[in-house]
Amino acid sequence: QVQLVESGGGWVQTGGSLRLSCAASGRATRDYYSAWFRQRPGKDREFVAGVIKSGGAKYYSDSVRGRFTISRNNGKATIYLQMDKLKPEDTAVYFCAYDGSRLGPYVASAYDYWGQGVQVTVSS
Repeated sequence: QVQLVESGGGWVQTGGSLRLSCAASGRATRDYYSAWFRQRPGKDREFVAGVIKSGGAKYYSDSVRGRFTISRNNGKATIYLQMDKLKPEDTAVYFCAYDGSRLGPYVASAYDYWGQGVQVTVSS
């Protein structure tokens, strides 16, 4: 089993930055993709960013590309989401996801483990 603990959420003004962390413990069974998803108020969960195990390939939604950066430190069993130039529409609960299958990084159902979610609030 893998347990994920998220940290780094909070409040920030428009244009500000936050860095989310997701620390994993335990042993993954597939450990191919890791990702960040978010759920904005009144909306369904959506893909934000993903990374393969090696860290060499990264994937971003159109809404965050150029502003968010996902990274992975395998030695620390941690993935990060650096969020810059935040906008009010980025306000959401952010979830990290771990051990995604080879279906691809975008599919939430492909992930076996999820963090508890952290609130990110961006004020206009």
